[in-house]
Amino acid sequence: MSDSASAVTHEIEVLEAMLPSDQFTQPLDYIFAEHFRQRVLCNVLDKISGAGKPDHMLVNAAISFLKTDFAPHVQDEEQDLFPLLRRRAEPEDRLEQLIEQLSQEHAADKLDAKQIVDGLQSLLQHTSKVPAGFARLLRRFAANERHHLTVENAIILPLARLRLTREDLWSLGHRMAERRGQHYPEAGYAF
Repeated sequence: MSDSASAVTHEIEVLEAMLPSDQFTQPLDYIFAEHFRQRVLCNVLDKISGAGKPDHMLVNAAISFLKTDFAPHVQDEEQDLFPLLRRRAEPEDRLEQLIEQLSQEHAADKLDAKQIVDGLQSLLQHTSKVPAGFARLLRRFAANERHHLTVENAIILPLARLRLTREDLWSLGHRMAERRGQHYPEAGYAF
């Protein structure tokens, strides 16, 4: 297997992998792991945007991830993590403006993700080259997402580790599991 084929196979495996439910007991680690998977999605979108003929396996993996994994992650942050941080943040954290910016980016990402899924599904039906405008959308989305993930990994998650209480983390983990229709592993509660 060539290095290129091996990389594609690995990227598909990462996008299709379900994180173990016992990670809900460590919700910030779960979010961090999801951020890694989103970075892989960005790499996949960049590959698709530059492909003469798109790899249908990559296209299908990207569609599946965007349709099933992307929205719950954004909800984890918007409905649970950000409100918890707003409650626990200290004035010196100066978090409100950053959270507002991230929320605006989430809203834009949601619209882009819908367009991307539609465009990717169209690629599956045609064997032609990726249209230039769609390739730009894929690259823009990937670049914006990488920046967004960097901010969350460098500022939001460390602050959450510092400020959130055991009860906050328990609640966050429960809500994340519930959102995905999974069972929260009570025996694994390790705070």
